[in-house]
Amino acid sequence: MGLPLSQVARIGRYTVVKHLSGKKYPLVLMLEPLLRCNLACAGCGKIDYPDPILNQRLSFQQCMDAIDECGAPAVSIAGGEPLLHREMPEIVKGYIAKKKFVILCTNALLLKKKIDQYSPSPFFTWSIHLDGDKGMHDHSVCQEGVYETAVEAIDLARSKGFRVQINCTVFDGADPERLARFFDLMEEKGVEITISPGYAYERAPDQEHFLSRERTKNFFRDVFKRGNGGKAWTFTNSPLFLDFLAGNQTYECTPWSMPLRTVFGWQKPCYLLGEGYVDTFAELMEGTDWEQYGVGKYEKCSNCMVHCGFEGTAATDSIKRPWKLAQLALNGIRTEGPFAPDIDISKARPAQDVFSTHVERELEKIKAADPDGFKRVAYVK
Repeated sequence: MGLPLSQVARIGRYTVVKHLSGKKYPLVLMLEPLLRCNLACAGCGKIDYPDPILNQRLSFQQCMDAIDECGAPAVSIAGGEPLLHREMPEIVKGYIAKKKFVILCTNALLLKKKIDQYSPSPFFTWSIHLDGDKGMHDHSVCQEGVYETAVEAIDLARSKGFRVQINCTVFDGADPERLARFFDLMEEKGVEITISPGYAYERAPDQEHFLSRERTKNFFRDVFKRGNGGKAWTFTNSPLFLDFLAGNQTYECTPWSMPLRTVFGWQKPCYLLGEGYVDTFAELMEGTDWEQYGVGKYEKCSNCMVHCGFEGTAATDSIKRPWKLAQLALNGIRTEGPFAPDIDISKARPAQDVFSTHVERELEKIKAADPDGFKRVAYVK
């Protein structure tokens, strides 16, 4: 299926111009306009907040301001579950009117009910969460029947002319053969795949099933060799990011390439690691000590190989060394032989306990704005 050529050209021009400027720049705005969800996945670090915070929403105007502030050519809307947001159709239309490429991530439980509120557009993609086949996915989301609902939603959206992709997060214990067969099914359906290893969110209930870097590399090699070096399937990921997952590239992360705006503000330093919030994108870019974070620099980052940290690095590398893309297109991803040298993590600064002061601050703001309503809300720990 692939991105429309107009979008590829638009994003490509933006990336080249920004790269030549020599400054840090965002590729994709990661937007979480709410944290409330209708699932409770064990690997999620987004939903374990008190109800007053789960009830918060970014307004339409706040969402528009976020893209204007950062200037990214694309926005990925996640959460929580975005389809629970009453203004989501207007938010999507607002971004499309600004000619931003919109990826709306959903678990698909509400898609059949909500789909007619949206229209197909070359600027719009449904991204449906599927972590593998029925057994794999329903186990991941801790609820039976979600896989069938998601597959039905994929078929419905495609029948209505929408562009559809899946986002698939891989955890420790996944079976490479089963995942490869699942990818075969998605290819048959004409659905592209966004793939990433999971990240050990501090708030996630399950801390035991996140992949280490070495296991990540071995796992993805096992998967890709079952698909002709990955050439059997259509990915939305950069080919160089996929090559990185297979241990063939040595990359440092570029956390500013996918900045996160949430109900708390702009998250420091990145989408995955919440160690403070600021009110503006400028404060995020100028006030974050980026040299303090990343693999080899900070213990919490040691096992991270997630797309939102390294896709920007891969995009920059593709500009600097376009012949790498040609080699991958011709030969596929290498699944044998030595790994590329990895970053030394032995001198990374120790992880720090970061207390949830942003939670307390947000609760105080909510209480000050509506004292009576605050008292009526029951807390969920």
